Amino acid sequence: MTATVYGLGPLERWLDDDDVSEVLVNAGTEVWVERHVGPPGPQYVGRLAPGAIDAIIEHILRPVGRRLDRSSPVVDARLADGSRVCAVLPPVSLDGPCLAVRKFGRHQIDLHQFAAPPVEAMLRDIVRHRCNTVVSGATSSGKTTLLNALAAAIEASERIITLEDTAELRLRSPHVLRLETRPATADGLSAIAMTDLLRTALRLRPDRLVVGEIRGDEATELMQALNTGHDGSLATVHANGPSDALARIESLVVRTNGGWPMAAVRDQVHRCIDVIVHVERSSTGQRHVAEIAEVNPPLAMTEMGTGSRVRLLAARDVVVGSLQRGRR
Repeated sequence: MTATVYGLGPLERWLDDDDVSEVLVNAGTEVWVERHVGPPGPQYVGRLAPGAIDAIIEHILRPVGRRLDRSSPVVDARLADGSRVCAVLPPVSLDGPCLAVRKFGRHQIDLHQFAAPPVEAMLRDIVRHRCNTVVSGATSSGKTTLLNALAAAIEASERIITLEDTAELRLRSPHVLRLETRPATADGLSAIAMTDLLRTALRLRPDRLVVGEIRGDEATELMQALNTGHDGSLATVHANGPSDALARIESLVVRTNGGWPMAAVRDQVHRCIDVIVHVERSSTGQRHVAEIAEVNPPLAMTEMGTGSRVRLLAARDVVVGSLQRGRR
C-alpha cells in the first residue's frame, strides 16, 4: 500500500506495514499497533506530535462527508482501500482524540488457512448445502475474514447481497451487490440502518444474504428472512462459543420485541440457524476454527434437554460428527 492511498502522515509507516493489522491512537498522541503474527494485543510504538491527530482525522473524513466535532464526537468511516476507521473526540474521549484503523487485508485468506483439510471440507459442505451459518468469536478473532472465506465457496452463479455497517467484505464472486448503512448527517439526511438494508435486500432477489455482523434490531428482521426461505445465508456475531452465539441473538430479538415469549424466540432462532462456526485467535496470533456446531432443531432440543442446544461437528482439526441440517 502506497502512501498516496492513505495520506495519513506519521501513521503511514505502520499503515504501510503488511504485518500490522490495526493502528490505534490514544489520547491524541500515543500510537499502538497490533500485528497479524505474535502475541495478541497491541504494542506501544511511539508518539505523534501535538495536534497531528486532528489533521489525520480531518484527512480521513473529508472525502466521505462524515462529521466529527464536539456536538457529534463519534464517527465510523473507511479508507479508500476498505480499512475501517473509528474516531472519538472529547468530551466522550476524556484524555484527547482517539483513533482506531483496522486495516483491510491485501491478500485474500482461504479456508485452508483456518482449518485442517477435514474441517475445511466440512466448511465447504456447509456452504454447498445452503446451511444458514453464523460465525462467532471475540474481537479481532477473524470473524469477518472467515466470513469472506466462506462466501468465496459460494457458487459463481448465485446472486449475493452483502450488508454491513462499514463495508469490509471483498467477495470474488462475479454477482455481488454491496449495501452499507449510513448514519444521520448534519445536513438533515436520515440514517439508513441495518434493518432498512435487510428489507431492501429482500426486494433485490438475493440467492444469499451475507450480513457483516448481527448486533442490533436487525436480528429480528434477519431471523424472519431466514425462516421464510432465504437459505444459505451467512453472518457473524460477537460471542464466546456456539451456545453463547445463540443466546446473544435471542437477547437481541427480545430487546426489540419485549412482548415475545422467550420460548417462541428460541424456537424461531433454532429453526432458522443451522450451523455455528466459532473462530479463535491463538497465543501466537494465528486465527483458526475452534469449533463447528450444528444447531439442534426445537423438537430435538426439547427431547434432549436445555443443555443440548448444539451438536458438535468438529473441534480444532478433528471432525467428530456429520452434518444433518443441509437445506439442499
